[in-house]
Amino acid sequence: MTSLHANTPTPSTPAFAPQAGEHWIEPLDDGGHVLIRPLRAEDRAREKAFIMRLSPESRHFRFLCQIKEPSEAMLDQLMDIDHHDNMAYVALAHVDGELREVGISRYAACDQAGECECAVTVDDQWKRRGLGALLLGHLIDKARANGFKAMHSVDSATNAEMQDLARDFGFSTVRDPNNACQVIHRLQLTD
Repeated sequence: MTSLHANTPTPSTPAFAPQAGEHWIEPLDDGGHVLIRPLRAEDRAREKAFIMRLSPESRHFRFLCQIKEPSEAMLDQLMDIDHHDNMAYVALAHVDGELREVGISRYAACDQAGECECAVTVDDQWKRRGLGALLLGHLIDKARANGFKAMHSVDSATNAEMQDLARDFGFSTVRDPNNACQVIHRLQLTD
């Protein structure tokens, strides 16, 4: 996975404000670029707007239930990032003169030691550009760096895009024994 740092722009790379800390300016399959960095407290309104822009199907795939609008309690939970047990990377792009959230990946530690659950969501207008793979790649790298031994994702059995992404990254997939409408993707993070 190739990463460009913000301080080494190329002629086709859009200008992003200087960033402190961990971040990447990544090229997409269509030639566009996104800024990927850890989710920050000031992203709360962006996160809410991102969820609201998702199609009903994409919201269902993300939350495994139908929601119209995230509650304040849900936003509190989504924004609770400690960079170790709970991590999220946001993808930002210039859209209509504003810096907009167009994708997010996150993991949360599970009760089982050394395991985390992950999720990747991409704005419907930004799908099929390679963004999901970029977000998941950074998330896997962070989980490994933080000592997690396994990662899993519980998804709708009809979410073909997530099944393809999981397969591309080497996840194994089984039907959820507790819910026939769901599958569980699992990836060992250690050799």
